[in-house]
Amino acid sequence: MNGYEFDWAVVADAFPLMLHGLVVTLELTVITIAISMVLAVPVAVARMSEIELVRWGAQAYIEVFRCTPMLVQLFWIFYALPALTGLTISGFTSAIIALSANLTAFMAEAYRSGFQAVPVEQVEAGQMLRLTRLQQLRYIIVPQAIRQQTPVILSLNISIFKDSALVSTIAVADLMFVANTISSETYRSLEVFTLAAVIYFAVAFPVSLATSNLERRMQQNSARGATGGQNFLSRMIPGRRVATA
Repeated sequence: MNGYEFDWAVVADAFPLMLHGLVVTLELTVITIAISMVLAVPVAVARMSEIELVRWGAQAYIEVFRCTPMLVQLFWIFYALPALTGLTISGFTSAIIALSANLTAFMAEAYRSGFQAVPVEQVEAGQMLRLTRLQQLRYIIVPQAIRQQTPVILSLNISIFKDSALVSTIAVADLMFVANTISSETYRSLEVFTLAAVIYFAVAFPVSLATSNLERRMQQNSARGATGGQNFLSRMIPGRRVATA
């Protein structure tokens, strides 16, 4: 490898600092997910509204954030929004706004798909019980939609955790920002960024495995009921086919 000599002492020194960066990354991710899971519900409902102005407004919002790069959205909120409003927005707040707006758009489409998959008979039963539209959403539609779309929602959450690395470009001290700073100070990019990749992987991979397992179990349950004699570990193996006959 061109005579490159690894200096693992850099990794040992960098690891505690990068864990602090990971804490910021996780804070961003958790706050973003919490906000988006709530805001996506009214956006999804508006997307299905019979009022054209409401429906097209929701669709326009969704398409804007789905069809533009997140980095552009992040820069626009951090640099352009203060110029328009005259307000000073911190990097952390800008990151929360941009990540939440982006994830809400994707989450709303996942919710909409789940809402439309709820059997119409159950909605009609709620109407027969004289439940209001809000009560139907709260007790019948939203719980089933979220349960059905859980694998998609988890996949979106993994993506936002990884995409949060972009906030380092506006000086938010997340994992990627700390890694870039250490790399600049030590000139050990290979070791430092490899460590950053390992940390991201160590957090995202278990969730990815759990998502794959959950999706396979849901597919199997919908086909023929609960899973048979396979143990939990065997079902966690990516790409493992589950017998349905």
